[in-house]
Amino acid sequence: MSTTAFILIVISAVMHALWNLLVKRSSHKTVFIWWMFVASSLLFTLCLPLAAEPFRWPGPGTVLMIAIGAICYVLYHLFNGRAYRGGDLSVVYPLSQTSMIYVPIWGMILLRERLSLVGICGILLVILGTFSVQMQRFSLVELVRPFRNLRSQSVQAALTAGFIYSIGSIAEKTGVRNYSPLYFTYFLVLSMLAMMTINLVRPKYRPHVGQELRKHWVLVLWSGPVIMASFLTFRYGLNLSPVSYAVPVRQVSILVGVMIGILFLGESCGRIRTVAALLILAGAALIRLG
Repeated sequence: MSTTAFILIVISAVMHALWNLLVKRSSHKTVFIWWMFVASSLLFTLCLPLAAEPFRWPGPGTVLMIAIGAICYVLYHLFNGRAYRGGDLSVVYPLSQTSMIYVPIWGMILLRERLSLVGICGILLVILGTFSVQMQRFSLVELVRPFRNLRSQSVQAALTAGFIYSIGSIAEKTGVRNYSPLYFTYFLVLSMLAMMTINLVRPKYRPHVGQELRKHWVLVLWSGPVIMASFLTFRYGLNLSPVSYAVPVRQVSILVGVMIGILFLGESCGRIRTVAALLILAGAALIRLG
């Protein structure tokens, strides 16, 4: 993995952790995420005339990849939310990250990506660290606990979320291979905003739209550049590296999230979270070498 791609994806991971912090501090999460996409879309539109890259309309294949990516990521958030409504964090979170298992498989089969042994070891370390971060204790039994009740609707929703995210990642990688990551990201953000808007016109959300903006307008303003930076750096990094490496490296956001929780939210850092963060960091380093 090239140094440039690695740096871009790590920056994306930091921005990803920051916008998740903004969501955590909001009142109505669904409405706030919609406002985040409104802010990032407006900022994106204002900045596009300053872009050095010449604009060209995407071809039919790129449009298809944008549509698949947008649908997958919106569905990912939908199923993730459904999983959290009825399931424990320690069960739902690891299962929703199972995309990292699928992505290397899709990358090798569909995109003909070749992974080195060092890179594969790095991916496995990141997967182990991601699964471990919400464990209650170190044991094999605890590691497989989320998979025990496959009939649970929460478990099924979390597994579905992980699978859908992996498809979206492959669509993105395919899309940015022959089209500008800048304009791909722009159309992706607009498409996701359109889908979220359709969801927010439902009566149960309408009263919260104005309330959320009045209460958290400062967070909304910050969210625009943060989410724009997160999206752009990841897609430029994705254009320069195998998707099989890019998606696991972005899990560095978990390490950043742990640090934010300790430094700014007063959360405790237990032994398990520390070890899990170090596993992710070691895995990212091996992927860089691979």
